[in-house]
Amino acid sequence: MADTATLKLPLLAPSQAQKHVTVNEALARIDAALQLSVVSRSLATPPILAEEGECYLVPLGGVNAWDNEDGNLAFYLNGGWEFLTPLTGWRLFVSDEAVSVSFDGFDWQDNVLSTSPFGAAMRAETIEFDFDIGAGASSLTGFVIPQGSVAFAVTGLVVTAITGTLSDWSLGVDVSEARYGTGLGIGAGSWLRGLTGQPQAYYSSTQLKLTANGGDFASGTVRLAVHLLRFDLPRA
Repeated sequence: MADTATLKLPLLAPSQAQKHVTVNEALARIDAALQLSVVSRSLATPPILAEEGECYLVPLGGVNAWDNEDGNLAFYLNGGWEFLTPLTGWRLFVSDEAVSVSFDGFDWQDNVLSTSPFGAAMRAETIEFDFDIGAGASSLTGFVIPQGSVAFAVTGLVVTAITGTLSDWSLGVDVSEARYGTGLGIGAGSWLRGLTGQPQAYYSSTQLKLTANGGDFASGTVRLAVHLLRFDLPRA
């Protein structure tokens, strides 16, 4: 039976019996592929309890029913796995990472704003994490701002109230402790939206620094998100 060129939808044959079977199979594929979203792109082994219509992006090293399907889309339809090879320009949303990816003909690229024929790309990213504040006058997050990126802002929310002898706090980096805000609230639900006066280039991986004002930190949890651009090199 012939299929369509792109989505491999089954076509009806002249005088075919049980036409509804073919039509329903085509509709199931359209339902899975339209407004494309995948559950995950990190599972190499097919899930045992997949639900009808679920879709996965098969990573390198797919096994069992996904053997030799690396980089393809795996749809669970009619109780089994069907596959679709992506075409250049396809976009999808990876649910378990909350990231949009697009296919450039060679690789899936994350959060692409613009790209070139040889894979050079500008990517917008939001790096979000929960940070448990340690006791002391200041606390460093670890290297959360990537090397070679341009940051526009850091936003945040106090998830668990910040305790200690401080009156408020500041957020920045080692060389500029209040770059992303000062006089910030310590109660649960307090928020921040720290915009840089101009886009800030980071040439090496950089930590955010939380500084207690008027005292020291004891504990607390903040949810921070760094909003930035990254730039991919062209392929050879």
